[in-house]
Amino acid sequence: MGGQGRGQPNSTFDGLNGGGHAATGDTASGMLQNSSKGSPPQTRRSAMATETFDRRSHWESAYASRDEVELSWFQETPEPSLRLIAESGVCPDDPLVDVGGGASRLVDALLDRGFGRVAVLDIAASALAAARARLGIRADSVAWIAADVTDWQPPHPFRLWHDRAVFHFLTDPADQRRYAAAAARGVVSGGHLVMGIFAPDGPERCSGLPVRRHDLHSLSAVFEPAFTIEHAERVTHVTPAGREQRFGFARFRRT
Repeated sequence: MGGQGRGQPNSTFDGLNGGGHAATGDTASGMLQNSSKGSPPQTRRSAMATETFDRRSHWESAYASRDEVELSWFQETPEPSLRLIAESGVCPDDPLVDVGGGASRLVDALLDRGFGRVAVLDIAASALAAARARLGIRADSVAWIAADVTDWQPPHPFRLWHDRAVFHFLTDPADQRRYAAAAARGVVSGGHLVMGIFAPDGPERCSGLPVRRHDLHSLSAVFEPAFTIEHAERVTHVTPAGREQRFGFARFRRT
């Protein structure tokens, strides 16, 4: 899944120590606060947790029903993700995993930049197949993993774990804990977790499912103490249909 930020980044942001970027004039302070518009972030148990729900079939159907460029999370160039990955200091020969990468074009951009140890994980095998077909022979250099991240055992630690628009679909706290445990196992000490999720004033539903919107406090509650926050910012994604979605992006360091 993917999204696209607009506007020029600022050189500073509020709410954390140090410098950073904020797209479309928003600052990290907005990500730190609950929105006054609509309901604030809260723990909600969705259909995933309260009744039988076939997560894999849902996402296979989502990719089968529309072309890649029509999906709400589509982005031609994943600028916020690429920038935060670059700012982490990761090197082209370091192992990276894009969790929920699906048909996203982040893998294309990473290969263009010389990264040679990239893994892409998604629950929908058809989404991975679409990315492989698009990449052609270059797909042979990528590790493709069809799995549910909440059940996944990383085969080795990565230097960087990227997730744009997966974690906010985990509305069950037990799923969130399983995800955080997988990330803790899957990132080497000193490595990074780069995450993009719906902000407190972001959508309450996406792809027919409820989501769990987050601010920095709720994210930190899930991922600390294994990870510590280094940077956060807000990004406005414009969907292919022209709708604006408020995202929060954060970069954590593995302790």
